[in-house]
Amino acid sequence: MVENTPMYLMSIKPKYAYRIFTNIKKFELRKWFGVTPEKGSIIVVYASGSVRAIIGEFRVGRIISGKPSHIWDKLSLFEETGVSEEDYQYIKGSKMAMALEVIDPKLYIKPITLDEIRSIIPGFMPPFSFRRLYTDEPLYELIIRKAREYLYMKTM
Repeated sequence: MVENTPMYLMSIKPKYAYRIFTNIKKFELRKWFGVTPEKGSIIVVYASGSVRAIIGEFRVGRIISGKPSHIWDKLSLFEETGVSEEDYQYIKGSKMAMALEVIDPKLYIKPITLDEIRSIIPGFMPPFSFRRLYTDEPLYELIIRKAREYLYMKTM
């Protein structure tokens, strides 16, 4: 576990998040709004909707960016992406988008619910899409770091 690796907190609808953690979905599609995670970054996944919890993380592999049609064309060159027409509909109307390759997805031992987060950080709001996560901020230091340490202790 490298603490200086860039990290991002990303909100993903539960059905897509679980497809990531069951190794079905190999790319996460996002509308682009000026921020692109670097290759090798860690994405901490907040499952939105009825789950409302931080459930795990994955590392970013290849990054494809451009117009949605360009991304769809590029993804069609890969054998197994786990990306469906329904996924594409999410980015279809945007000017720019990106596809982040999912590498080494890891579910946390126990999800960290929004209520649990708010009991430690009152008023916490998960990002609408995603945001940079810094290791010196309370969300990481008090909550995510502990979940990651426990996860990595169990996998060694």
